[in-house]
Amino acid sequence: MSTTDVEECLGPYMSRVSDLRFLTGQGGEPIVLGVAWVAPLSRNHGRGIHPDTVGFRIDVHPVDATERAATRALLKARALPQLHAWIARAGAADETWRLTPHQHHWRLADGRLTRHDEE
Repeated sequence: MSTTDVEECLGPYMSRVSDLRFLTGQGGEPIVLGVAWVAPLSRNHGRGIHPDTVGFRIDVHPVDATERAATRALLKARALPQLHAWIARAGAADETWRLTPHQHHWRLADGRLTRHDEE
């Protein structure tokens, strides 16, 4: 997957993304895409988070070379529209949601893509 894939999917919501990372290393892990909401408040004794880091962080995980094309097609068809919807809903969320960190990720196992929320 490329930066262009993500930018085309998110459109104007891309301005809410504070960090887009393409992770390196061995592929083969079940997580292929992740997004996290970095909240403006830290749980570290009241210290704030730097304003530049508040927003959505997207991580594109490495995939084995033999599976890249198929995984990219699946992510573009299914995961990126779900990512767009998640960010759109989050943008309209109440203050309680926005002040709490959240994570959402997609796993790929045996050709099946699943998504999971972590609070």
